[in-house]
Amino acid sequence: MIEFDKVKKVYPDGTEAISDFSLKVEPGEIVTLIGPSGCGKTTAMKMVNRLIEPSAGDIYINERKINSYNINELRWNIGYVLQEIALFPHMTIGENISVVPEMKKWKKNKVKNRIDDLLEMVGLDPVTYQKRMPRELSGGQQQRIGVVRALAADPDIILMDEPFSALDPISREQLQTDIRTLQKEIKKTILFVTHDMDEAMALGDRVCLMKDGKIVQFDTPQQLILNPKTEFVKNFIGERKSPWQTAVDVICDQSKKRVITKENVEQGEFEPHLSYIVTDENSMYQATVSKGSIHDEFLTLENDLPLYKAAGLMEQNENQELFPVVKQGKFIGVLSNKIILDYLRSKTTLENGVIQ
Repeated sequence: MIEFDKVKKVYPDGTEAISDFSLKVEPGEIVTLIGPSGCGKTTAMKMVNRLIEPSAGDIYINERKINSYNINELRWNIGYVLQEIALFPHMTIGENISVVPEMKKWKKNKVKNRIDDLLEMVGLDPVTYQKRMPRELSGGQQQRIGVVRALAADPDIILMDEPFSALDPISREQLQTDIRTLQKEIKKTILFVTHDMDEAMALGDRVCLMKDGKIVQFDTPQQLILNPKTEFVKNFIGERKSPWQTAVDVICDQSKKRVITKENVEQGEFEPHLSYIVTDENSMYQATVSKGSIHDEFLTLENDLPLYKAAGLMEQNENQELFPVVKQGKFIGVLSNKIILDYLRSKTTLENGVIQ
């Protein structure tokens, strides 16, 4: 866990970069920091590994003040991914990845196995890529190595400072997908700085929107969209968010009025002409009831799937009425064509008979 407690940063010239900054990043959570240029998001992140020292307040990692750690101990347990990637050009890919594990005096066999595992994890064949030099890789491949290098010594925390902003849109979207997929496996605590609202909303379990060194709203993507606390939040999100880019968990019906248990099904406690979602006592999705029959092969939608991708999948499964939205198997809500239509209507204005 990372905790900022009333942190402040004032530079020698009097510039106040951070003011009264307090938030907690829970273990295994991705928190994205976003806001206008100069809002203090990168300063806040760099204070976690003490690249920048706060002027006041405290920062904790696992309930221990960061300045009580040995600086090397602190940084060895924090992976760092930069926009510039900063791979060592004179080292092979394998040597780049092994830097921190070797500094921590890992055994050679352990380092080799770690390199192989990480390269496979990001879809790069170890035999093909381990001996290559950074200049032989594309920008997207180099950035994958940057992520892998940050993970090499198995740190608890990863700091990512606008890591994908220099990439083309296709590579950027692919790497965002890779990070979401990877996080389901590695479950690291990630603080991710970005200037792209779509990226912040797609990656963040929670999003910290900043302005002038202060937190304006720290919330889930759903709450930022549905319940912006200020006009600034509303305008900042609204200007950058296409309805079709919205994650399905923002749109879905979370009322659970169509949720039943297997016991309900076995005892016939449902209307046979309606569709229902079947969950267990821990809200884990189990099956869908449709036309009086139970189906466990119906399509489910991952919670962070953008609407345009979800709509395509739903079109391919046109005989299915309700589409369960799940996060790591846990039921969140349902999506249907009517819910999508209502959402799009709510985001569309009519001016002089023309759709805006």
